[in-house]
Amino acid sequence: MRQPGTTHYAGLLACALLCGGTGSTAEEIGWDLPTLNTLGVPGLLDMPSAHTMEDADASVTVSAFRNTQRNTFHFQITPRVSGVFRYSYIDNFVGRGAFYDRSFDLRYVLAEETRTRPAVTLGLQDFGGTGVYGGEYVVATKTVGRWRATGGLGWGRFGSRKGFDNPLGVIDSRFDTRPGQDPGGDTGQLDVDHWFRGDAAFFGGVQYLASERLVLTAEYSSDAYEDEAQNTGFQAQTPLNFGATYRYDTGVDLRAAYLYGETLALQLSYTLNPKDRTRTTGGIEPAPLPVTPRPKARLDDLGWTEEPNARSILEDNTAKVFEGAGLRLERMSVSARSARVFVRNLTYSSPAQAVGRAARLLSFVLPASVETFHIVTVTDTGLPAAEVTLQRRDMETLEYAPDNAWTAYARAQIEDAAATALPQPPPRDGTFNWGFGTYIDYSLFDPSAPVRADYGLSLSAGYEPLPGLTFSGIVKQRVGGNLDGARPSDSAIQRVRTDGNLYAAATDLSLAQLVGSYAFRPAPAVYSRLSLGYFEQMYAGVSGEVLWKPIDSAVAFGVEVNHVWQRDFDQDFDLRDYNVTTGHASAYLQMANGFHLQVDGGRYLAGDWGGTVALDREFKNGVKIGAFATLTDVSFDDFGEGSFDKGLRFTVPVSLITGKPSRQNISRVIRPTLRDGGARVDVPGRLYEDVRDYDTPALAAAWGRFWR
Repeated sequence: MRQPGTTHYAGLLACALLCGGTGSTAEEIGWDLPTLNTLGVPGLLDMPSAHTMEDADASVTVSAFRNTQRNTFHFQITPRVSGVFRYSYIDNFVGRGAFYDRSFDLRYVLAEETRTRPAVTLGLQDFGGTGVYGGEYVVATKTVGRWRATGGLGWGRFGSRKGFDNPLGVIDSRFDTRPGQDPGGDTGQLDVDHWFRGDAAFFGGVQYLASERLVLTAEYSSDAYEDEAQNTGFQAQTPLNFGATYRYDTGVDLRAAYLYGETLALQLSYTLNPKDRTRTTGGIEPAPLPVTPRPKARLDDLGWTEEPNARSILEDNTAKVFEGAGLRLERMSVSARSARVFVRNLTYSSPAQAVGRAARLLSFVLPASVETFHIVTVTDTGLPAAEVTLQRRDMETLEYAPDNAWTAYARAQIEDAAATALPQPPPRDGTFNWGFGTYIDYSLFDPSAPVRADYGLSLSAGYEPLPGLTFSGIVKQRVGGNLDGARPSDSAIQRVRTDGNLYAAATDLSLAQLVGSYAFRPAPAVYSRLSLGYFEQMYAGVSGEVLWKPIDSAVAFGVEVNHVWQRDFDQDFDLRDYNVTTGHASAYLQMANGFHLQVDGGRYLAGDWGGTVALDREFKNGVKIGAFATLTDVSFDDFGEGSFDKGLRFTVPVSLITGKPSRQNISRVIRPTLRDGGARVDVPGRLYEDVRDYDTPALAAAWGRFWR
């Protein structure tokens, strides 16, 4: 409610903080990371604070109190910017019974705390969801000894208790009024016209570091919980909240709090940092074979070159030792002074580590006269990517030298394998592989069942008769699950994804994939792919792609064109009537601190035109965290719930979980809503992800594992 002229202690606290103060730094006193509030962001109990987590910290928070449960993922994207995805449950909200809400937040640190000034942060809460938790704030936090004080000014939900005239109204009268919004209504738009509008109110609180593990908190909340009071019966009797947080060294925080004179709240938070190897599972792998030194007397011995079948014997021996080390020899040529090997990495998450292991093995198996090693890295699709040239004498002298990784990289020569003048050796025999295991297909955020999944058995096989030419297939046998119970499509446009429940219900035994693909290098810096077959559960067709990616460049450009047919619900060989030509032009940029930007523009499965922007952050241990958003010419109303396609994506190497070397990853995409606008066909073997780990920037970043 609007109460002009209201002043209370939270406002005085905020003013005092913003004026600054002198105190010890948080690190000197023993403060660790800030506590997370019930909404999963750095804060007091229900209100935000200004401090940030450490760069790249990823936190999961589950909080529960009367009628409400909040599940939040918070990621410190950069030292100053953090993002949030939240999935909340409110019982009997707006007369809907169980109500599930999805929301996003962004926070930006305007100023970091020093001895004389507080930290100051600007936040947008639930800026693109239903608006149930919509609000904006500016908040300051200052540490003084064992005390930490917070004061802030908020709008939206943060301005709903003892609100007063918006001070931004002196800039423009439009700030005086906040547009109305149906609580819990379908949206997904940014609602910029709501930001910092309407009544404002002060909030604040204090925290006391009682011990290195225990934090006591008292706060004054400016959230009146008006929507809950009208719809669930929850009454915020008082603005005062009190709580205690117990912190463990493992990154776990446990909290109990008494909120609004009404309810007990319990909370669990867990924080890890992909950059901090002490918080992740370490690698356990066989030690590499030591470099085999050569007797000086044999360096000029070329007698082996006169022996019959010497080169074929060396190739067979090299293939055997490579196989024992988790590598595959694709092709090989050897002369008196040099050898060139095409190596496919089957085991190691780092291509630089695979190159280092290959070089050690060559020092063991090749005659002493062979001085130069040309090691050509081969991608998963059989494309020669980078050629790393090493001198054998450098391997012998640097293995145990100080700073040997940097020195080895400085002496190595990295070139595009398609640009080298050395002759191409003939390929070895084709390869066949197969696998049998389990699978889980899932969907999230169906209002009637937030998590749906099918599970079963999967049989896969692949055959590569020639380098770059592959045939692969996957058959699935569903054992159980509930994907077939998902809500029917209500799409206003062509149904290209929302009929997933019909595919799940039609059959238990399905041909998930059957694809033939040919990848080749038509020119230096150019990669190409042609694919034909049943790409995925819903689509079959033909696909072509060209990628321009100089080996020493952080920039790449690509074009992909597909013509696809919708598959029959039974997922056999039959096709439905709908077919479409779809494709995109793409730009890729590798940035500092592991950030990767991808921008796509083109035509999507429903015939809509638009673009996708994706930003991922990749860490040296292979963990990736990213987000994407797609806008097309489908209107927000026609798109339906969510307004446009967006989501988060995560990749975790299996090696971090098992502790054993592996190239397998667990990748998951979290979409608040899967609709038909902005949908793309899932074509296996796309080139950029297949190629980029082998360029010079990627090899340089991971060269520390060359000697591992």
